[in-house]
Amino acid sequence: MRSTTAFILVALAIISLAHPCLAVKQEDFKQCHQSAFCVRQRAYADLVDHNQKHDPSHPKSPYEVIHNTVKVDPASGVVTASLLDAERNVPFSFSLTVLEKNTARVTIKESRPLAPRYEMSGDEALAIPYPAAARLGKVKHDVGGVTTVAFGENDRNTLVLRSKPFSFQVKVDGVPAVSFNEKGYMYYEHWRQKDAPDASVLENQAAAEGGAIPTADETVRGLKDALKKDLWEETFNGKVDSKPHGPASIGFDVSFVGSSNVYGIPQHAASYSLKSTRGPTKAYEEPYRLYNLDVFEYVMDSPMALYGSIPFMMSHKRGASAAIYWLNAAEMWIDVETDNSKDSVLSKAAKLLPGYHKTTNSTTTIAHWMAESGVLDFFVMLGEKPTDIFDSFTALTGRPAMPQQFSLAYHQCRWNYMDEDDVAEVDANFDKYDIPYDVLWLDIEHTDGKRYMTWDQDKFPHPEDMQNKLAIKGRKMVTIVDPHIKKDDNFALSKEAKDLGIYIKDKDGKDFDGWCWPGSSSWIDYTDEKARKYWAGKFAYSAYKGSTPSLYTWNDMNEPSVFSGPETTMPKDALHANGVEHRDVHNVYGTLFHRSTFAGHLDRNDGKDRPFILSRAFFAGTQRYGAIWTGDNMAEWSHLEASVPMLLTIGSSGVVFAGADVGGFFGNPEPELLLRWYQVGAWQPFFRAHAHIDTKRREPWLFGEPWTGHIRAAIRERYKVLPYIYTLFEESVRTGNPVMRSMLSEFPEDEGSWAIGDQFLLGGGILVKPVITKGQTSVDLYLPPASVWYDYTTLAKVTPTSHNIVTVQAPMERIPVLLRGGHIIPRRERVRRSSNLMLRDPYTLWVVLDGQRKASGRLYADDGHSYDFEKGAYVSVNLEYAAGKLSSRPETQRSKHSAAAVKSLGARVERVVVVGASKSVTTAQVDGKREVDVSSRKAGAHHVLTVRDPAVWIGETWTIQIE
Repeated sequence: MRSTTAFILVALAIISLAHPCLAVKQEDFKQCHQSAFCVRQRAYADLVDHNQKHDPSHPKSPYEVIHNTVKVDPASGVVTASLLDAERNVPFSFSLTVLEKNTARVTIKESRPLAPRYEMSGDEALAIPYPAAARLGKVKHDVGGVTTVAFGENDRNTLVLRSKPFSFQVKVDGVPAVSFNEKGYMYYEHWRQKDAPDASVLENQAAAEGGAIPTADETVRGLKDALKKDLWEETFNGKVDSKPHGPASIGFDVSFVGSSNVYGIPQHAASYSLKSTRGPTKAYEEPYRLYNLDVFEYVMDSPMALYGSIPFMMSHKRGASAAIYWLNAAEMWIDVETDNSKDSVLSKAAKLLPGYHKTTNSTTTIAHWMAESGVLDFFVMLGEKPTDIFDSFTALTGRPAMPQQFSLAYHQCRWNYMDEDDVAEVDANFDKYDIPYDVLWLDIEHTDGKRYMTWDQDKFPHPEDMQNKLAIKGRKMVTIVDPHIKKDDNFALSKEAKDLGIYIKDKDGKDFDGWCWPGSSSWIDYTDEKARKYWAGKFAYSAYKGSTPSLYTWNDMNEPSVFSGPETTMPKDALHANGVEHRDVHNVYGTLFHRSTFAGHLDRNDGKDRPFILSRAFFAGTQRYGAIWTGDNMAEWSHLEASVPMLLTIGSSGVVFAGADVGGFFGNPEPELLLRWYQVGAWQPFFRAHAHIDTKRREPWLFGEPWTGHIRAAIRERYKVLPYIYTLFEESVRTGNPVMRSMLSEFPEDEGSWAIGDQFLLGGGILVKPVITKGQTSVDLYLPPASVWYDYTTLAKVTPTSHNIVTVQAPMERIPVLLRGGHIIPRRERVRRSSNLMLRDPYTLWVVLDGQRKASGRLYADDGHSYDFEKGAYVSVNLEYAAGKLSSRPETQRSKHSAAAVKSLGARVERVVVVGASKSVTTAQVDGKREVDVSSRKAGAHHVLTVRDPAVWIGETWTIQIE
């Protein structure tokens, strides 16, 4: 959020940095050349490349395995070795542990550091328990210093560990998938004494004593000088980072052999398939940056850091997917380079191996990872398709939390609804204009002087009554709670946290003091378990006065945003519990805040009610605690366009519950842009409209007809498909599969789908292509030929050209939405004022036939709000259509499906619609006994059949013979 409200005069200069009338100032945020460790790590990679180009005999990497130290323990799945940085004479330990789900954990650490380096531990970013160790297969040691270890199902995977220089490669069925240090970019800055000379100084001294003067060319000298940049102190825009421990960055390269496309490392306003930042094909000059920042009005098509960071990258080629996840919360930069040289070492190696045809081409994508601190602790994941990777990654970092049903409906938000009368009027107008919604949000102006978990008594004197009036209609309220705490000893929260000593400290050990919305503020240290428990307790109804069970929470500004800090965030040398520097935990701070709020909501209802918490900052594992959104976007067509690849990337990185502010947070959208945004937002996981305090009001009815009618239709369509969306979320909870899916995810064998990021699927059955240009009335879609497609509105078949492209009309009332043959879509056609009022309504099943005249699907239902589903209180059925018969069978292996559960959680099927039938039908037979009427209509060359009131029940076994 950004405000025009000024603080006291002494703060005006600071707050001007956050003024809403200004677009993002890129000069306020670092580029690589302004980040010392990025300069050093890039220089090291350039030096390696330079040496290899001019002298191929030059050692590619100084890291080597010490002779006879490789140990393999097949029973525990562990391979260990001792490494040596021969250039700097620093020892390291190497460990690789093979885990279930075709995953391996790799750690490389200093053997004798001057002091312990920070390591993420416990459940900070990993699930507890996470996949168990797996046994190893055949082991072979070659005399040339190469160790080969088989692992995985039927020993399909192979680890090839090379000793000098140190590197390793993982193969699948003999085909290289992932290589580590193949380029020789591994560079581990060991901790040292400040006055200790570095290796280059010692090298020059030795050469001088021997009577020789180094003759390195100017390029080499420049790169070696860059390796010494700002080792012990760094300044940016007048802010000094004291770096008390000196340089501690880590860099390494990972090569995805045979893969032209890589994905992940959110958050960036960039394409789904990541563009190159290095080499002759580079599209960006800057590496991708991972550093959670409050970057309002962010620029498009950029590797610039934004609000969240997930150090996860996935690749795909025909028949094989692979990924890496670096367990590290420090600032990172990642260079991406595509190498399609037929003469490259990796390309040659791939061609010589059996099964080379699976690599598709000789292109290899190389990622150069660079982090400021921490340790090298990463996971390699293998699979045949992206869904295997999603399963493995969320098994590591945690499955998504099952959301309450209301949270999947429509949310109305604005900075700010100003008082209780405003809230009541907005709520009444939704009913007046027959537009459903489920949640009304209050921003920072609802508080008493930006003191969170309080109410402005003039504007909101009766908060409980206000919430209860919404709850009567099945609606909820969300209030904002940011991490900055106003410094005020008369504010109980502020005083208690100070007295408990749970605030983050500055580098001198005093409570850190920074500026944010309330003015002078402090930040609780959520890395401290004691602090997390304290914070959770503040959500008890007795502590959060005016809160009710229908009130939920929005965690904003949790990167953390600090207006007076470097790059508008916390100084890196601030101190957390046990003396840990903020630089080590920066990217996970917001998630730990999110986690603590989640715990508070769990506790307030004795663990019975599923929390709904929205966070702006995120990290790996955020999916365990709720939803996120893409941050402070703008009311511009380019931001609408960018929302799709951004959400696809976030969802593919584990955080499946995500959305973008409909209409754009900053600026005033024209009616056409607002409508087109509603039309695509209605198909995305998190559906919320939001706007800045300085913008014009833009509730759906304010633009008049035809705009109000079209927006109403888009929102109502969301409510009709809620049973389908809820079922998709339940699948995500079990498998990690995104709700909003890329073409790659659903069509991993179709190479034309791999780089597409401007259209998406909701689940596997609904394809959506946004309209992203003013006045646009038709859109081109790519349709993989393996599927049959139908227009969502007319139900007529849609056939692409020979190039798999089809032009679909996009009149103002709709955007292109297609149904994919072979899927059954559960719906509820009776739209009510909120989703809670629809929970017992009957279902309609859309049976969309594929080329073999078959279809399948699932329907999952529970009470929509509690954790009783974990005890078996749900219904889940498999729906199949074949040979003209629709059948329903409960998933009895997972659900008890007692008569009571079916009665309380199931519902009647009032209609079955078969799309793609070959002929007209007048009657259908239920369970081989009872006949019901069927109506038919033509839709293009085929028929649409409607079975009316078959009187069957979801949760029970039944059949309907239709064709």
